[in-house]
Amino acid sequence: MLQHRENIRNIAIIAHVDHGKTTLVDAMLKQAHVFRENQVVVERVMDSNDLERERGITIFAKSASLVYRGVKINLVDTPGHSDFGGEVERVLNMVSGVLLLVDAIDGPMPQTKYVLRKALALGLQVIVVINKIDRPHARPNLVLNATFDLFVDLGATDQQADFPTIYTDAIRGAATLDPQQPGQDLQPLFDAILHHVPAPLTDPSAPTQMLISNVAYDSYKGRIGIGRLFAGSLRAGQRVTRIDIHGEHYPETIVELGIYEGLNRVKAEQVDAGEIVAVIGLPDINIGETVADPDQPLALPPITVDEPTVRMTFAVNVSPFAGREGTWSTSRKLRERLYAELERNISLRVMDGDTPDAFHVSGRGELHLAILIETMRREGYEFQVSKPEAIVKNIGGRLMEPWESVTVTVANENAGVVVSLLGQRRGELQNIFRLSDSETQYEYLVPTRGLLGFRGRLLTETRGTGVMYSVFFGYRPLAGAIEHRSAGSLVSGDEGVTTNYALHNAEERGTLFIGAGVEVYEGMIIGQHQRGGDLVVNPCKQKHLTNMRSSTSDIQVRLNPPHVMSLDDALEYIGTDELVEITPQNIRMRKRVLDALERKRLLMREQALQDVGERR
Repeated sequence: MLQHRENIRNIAIIAHVDHGKTTLVDAMLKQAHVFRENQVVVERVMDSNDLERERGITIFAKSASLVYRGVKINLVDTPGHSDFGGEVERVLNMVSGVLLLVDAIDGPMPQTKYVLRKALALGLQVIVVINKIDRPHARPNLVLNATFDLFVDLGATDQQADFPTIYTDAIRGAATLDPQQPGQDLQPLFDAILHHVPAPLTDPSAPTQMLISNVAYDSYKGRIGIGRLFAGSLRAGQRVTRIDIHGEHYPETIVELGIYEGLNRVKAEQVDAGEIVAVIGLPDINIGETVADPDQPLALPPITVDEPTVRMTFAVNVSPFAGREGTWSTSRKLRERLYAELERNISLRVMDGDTPDAFHVSGRGELHLAILIETMRREGYEFQVSKPEAIVKNIGGRLMEPWESVTVTVANENAGVVVSLLGQRRGELQNIFRLSDSETQYEYLVPTRGLLGFRGRLLTETRGTGVMYSVFFGYRPLAGAIEHRSAGSLVSGDEGVTTNYALHNAEERGTLFIGAGVEVYEGMIIGQHQRGGDLVVNPCKQKHLTNMRSSTSDIQVRLNPPHVMSLDDALEYIGTDELVEITPQNIRMRKRVLDALERKRLLMREQALQDVGERR
């Protein structure tokens, strides 16, 4: 018999990046006394991964719990960046409601629309939380109206559009039902969760059914499957049937069970339906699979996520410095690592390349793939990657490419720069909003191809003040040719160690990426040429010694500080004939063909073939 389990609520927190999700979770955990009174708690405690703390964003969905008025509330913190939308999509299957966080100034953003569409499609109860109402230019009433319009645009039912609204100041840990009356604590938010989020509907007597939505790993216990138990119960030592996404059945035995208390996973002997549970002892468990009763094995619908839109080629490093800095550098190790990533990163796709030492890796965006590259780099892997490219599909006999909904916020004096840059990249203007006397927000539809390398250009042109967000919109016909980079590269023509004397001459021709005393090889990119086309320079040239002396001749040559390229910068910068060399110690850019004479021959051959094609 179906019944509501009133002592549990399962809820996810979804929002656009930097709207305050993780800060609000911190406040909720503190006010629910999850931590000891004297315990030192870092900010954004849920962002436990090193990369998350360095970048200041949530990358992986994580679970925690708190108890309020005798009811256990399971919280799932989700990423706010659209490149990690797959993390959001899979955890929504575990919950019965969501807190939709919206900034009191920015209002609904592209990612807000994306995650809300997913939540409404699953029929989840939505509580709108308008955060940062303490900011000087907060406009909670306008944001509330814009959020209601978004619900209507997404086809929400009358019941879904009649959502409860809470106003919060997450940093102070305060919530209120009236933005004119500041709150003192988060009690209004907790009360709204208990009142509006439905208790999980379960059937304790039904056959066991649990959907795996996340996978963790423990060096002692092995793989751990995490998900919601929809029906029946689970016990340690119980025999179960694992049903994979293809419908194949495998007999297994659960060794141990875990549930969440605060930020910790604690051991449990038995778990009943409605709970978020971790199962240990199933060595081959994967996301989307069902843990079922062995006598009546019934599969739950597998988790599906949107397809990747951007592709890169990962290959074995073949530069002259290959094998010096990495622990894992062979094609076998690279292949094992990439295919292992598929088990926990369901938005990723990996295919063998045209050669045994290359692999095509597809993801949801540049940042999605950059995080994978940085993770592998820190694990000791050494490899090289190509420029990201949009995945073009043949749909209905027509070539279609991914487009994205882009929101750009800039100072009014930089408005012309945004319009010009996105116009060159085939962008289509949708809306203009005047946020204040000094800032304007633009909404565009832009081909994904046009956004590759755009973020860095925007920051340069707006002197670091431009803010850009994007989310996948859909597939549309090809937009035509797009020019990404007008300037060429400064390419090393020799192998050795760079000198001040040689770099002083080279920096007159462009912007340098490296300083003196750096090892380089022929074909390595050391800077950006100020004109179109590549320029080969010798950065290792020594000054000739003479017997002539003067009071000024021996003064040390002073160089401008180099523009050191991060991984994200390098992926945005490189062209189709260039690669990024990834090692645990360095990130280098290089030409595909290292020899300058051979590059010139290839260019002449391509030009000749193009001329023949034009004559025909």
